[in-house]
Amino acid sequence: MSIYVIWESRFRAAQAAAGRAVTEAIWQDMPRFEGYLDHELLVDADDPGHLLVVSRWASQEHADESLRLYSDHPNALAANNLVVEPRRRILATRAGG
Repeated sequence: MSIYVIWESRFRAAQAAAGRAVTEAIWQDMPRFEGYLDHELLVDADDPGHLLVVSRWASQEHADESLRLYSDHPNALAANNLVVEPRRRILATRAGG
C-alpha cells in the first residue's frame, strides 16, 4: 500500500516566491528516489506563502529514506532557512484502504 507524505511550509509574504521556487526545486529532485510515485504542490488561495505538498510513495520506508538522504541537500537547507516555522511532515494512508 502506498503512503502519502504531506509537507506544510509557511513563508513570509516577502519570501513567498523564493519559498515556492525552492519547494518546486526540491520536488523536481524527488523522482530520482526509489519508491517516489508522484506529488502535487498546493498554494493556499488566501496566503501564497503557505504551501502544501502532497506526495505519494511506494512505502513509508522509501519516504523515510528519501528524507534521510535529502535532509542536507542545499534546497532542503534553503527551505528550512526561509520558513517562519519548522516545516511539518505528515505521514498518511488512504482512508478505507
